[in-house]
Amino acid sequence: MKHLLKMSDLSGEEITEILNLADQLKYEHLNGIPHDHLKGKTLGMIFEKSSTRTRVSFESGMFQLGGYALFLSSNDLQIGRGEPIEDTARVLSRYLDAIMIRTFEQEKPEALAKYGSIPIINGLTDYSHPCQVLADLMTIREYKGYLKGLKLAYIGDGNNMANSLIVGAIKTGMSIAVACPNGWLPDAELIEWAHNNGTLTITENILEATKDADVVCTDVWTSMGQEGESEGRKRAFHDYQINDNVMAVAKDDAIVLHCLPAHREEEITAKVFEEHAKEIFDEAENRLHAQKAILVKLLAQK
Repeated sequence: MKHLLKMSDLSGEEITEILNLADQLKYEHLNGIPHDHLKGKTLGMIFEKSSTRTRVSFESGMFQLGGYALFLSSNDLQIGRGEPIEDTARVLSRYLDAIMIRTFEQEKPEALAKYGSIPIINGLTDYSHPCQVLADLMTIREYKGYLKGLKLAYIGDGNNMANSLIVGAIKTGMSIAVACPNGWLPDAELIEWAHNNGTLTITENILEATKDADVVCTDVWTSMGQEGESEGRKRAFHDYQINDNVMAVAKDDAIVLHCLPAHREEEITAKVFEEHAKEIFDEAENRLHAQKAILVKLLAQK
């Protein structure tokens, strides 16, 4: 594991190793046990998309691991003024031990990895959100005790979350059903890969997807950078809401996950959100622990 650019970079075994380490680091954190594995290490955090959970969890995580994190807004870097990303990669590689980037195009973290000489972490792109899905898998395992054999249902836009959940579920032995309108499907190559490697259902029927699900996931209908499409998206996803009718066909002990921020009464009702707030905010907390595990895996031996 040299980088984390997308979920498909990881094998099932590597995902399990990260989750096991995240559990250990969470235990140590909650019990006040020092774990300064990255003393003297520096993480550069490039943000071209705004953030709450990504920035705070990575910055806090590096501090707790004994390292230091630098917030690098694209407005403050020469990359925001047209410096080629391959030059940025080569310069920052001489100052930092790793880079986390939260941006739009998947090509940017890929280019940083190609031209730089330090580990690159995808903090979010329009294609993939691996850090979030590792936190999701950690949360599911905390609540259910295992992953293999569970059914995960994802409702909504076939976006970066859908892409990453498909890979994460299949590689850990879960089945996954995705309910989204025609025209808003996940990545076609990932769909083909999933059909060849596990159990994936793609449907426009939200109740079919959620039937007997152990885990029900969703995301906002309009992500950052798509604000101009908001009204059209509201019309397209109007019937793709997690509500009492949807939860009634899931298993009685099903948990609900949401990567946040949540738009209540759009992708999820306020009632269902509050009934499942504990697991949703445990999921948010686990961003910290899962990302610390990623950082340790990438940097502790360097």
